[in-house]
Amino acid sequence: MRRPFLAGNWKMNKTVPEAVALAKELVQAVANVADRDIVICPTFPCLAPVAEVVRGTNVKLGAQNMYFEDSGAYTGEISADMLISAGVEFVILGHSERREYFGETNQIVNKKLKKALEKGLGPIVCVGEKLVEREAGKAEAVVEDHVRGAFEGITASDALKVTIAYEPVWAIGTGKTATPDDANAMHAFIRTVLGSIYSADVAGKIRIQYGGSANDKNIDDLMKMPDIDGALVGGASLKADSFSRIVKFVS
Repeated sequence: MRRPFLAGNWKMNKTVPEAVALAKELVQAVANVADRDIVICPTFPCLAPVAEVVRGTNVKLGAQNMYFEDSGAYTGEISADMLISAGVEFVILGHSERREYFGETNQIVNKKLKKALEKGLGPIVCVGEKLVEREAGKAEAVVEDHVRGAFEGITASDALKVTIAYEPVWAIGTGKTATPDDANAMHAFIRTVLGSIYSADVAGKIRIQYGGSANDKNIDDLMKMPDIDGALVGGASLKADSFSRIVKFVS
């Protein structure tokens, strides 16, 4: 049985005081939730202050990105060790916005994944197709390319430490959502790809989140699906009431 995993990606939102206030409100709202993993991913300046808020609670801290080198002349980047020293336990890698706006490739995502695993961070690797790719019938090919590219050279034992977030790019921030059946079909396909890379047993243990405009209105239906193990939530994670409702989904 895969343990549900709900993560909030705050993207480029919230000042330090706002992030601390939201974290405090959320911690209180989900204090009694014990049977699922909860992670929030603020911006870099907010990580250490929010770490103080969530320390010792059932809410864990994640980052939205990291670089694949340990240190050096990489202006504007942040290393795994820096994240860990700020209290981070999880990190989002290969988000569609990183791929679209900052030119991240499968090879870059793969390097970041290897570094995150080396350092003991819990990686959340994002995969997903654009609308034009889906309409051209290439959705599965694109997603398979993302999965195989990210997991190149990753051992089965390390693969089990990775969470995949399927994010149909056309559904992010648009209010559009793949139907639960459509989303589950792609999750099942991803599991088939993982099975071909590793084994059916390994594929059956890796958690796959849905990341395309998941919200407090559709989370129950999404979580009823057999291959959907959680959600990577964007806008709906910026308010404690909506994200806590997502965390408290009823399947």
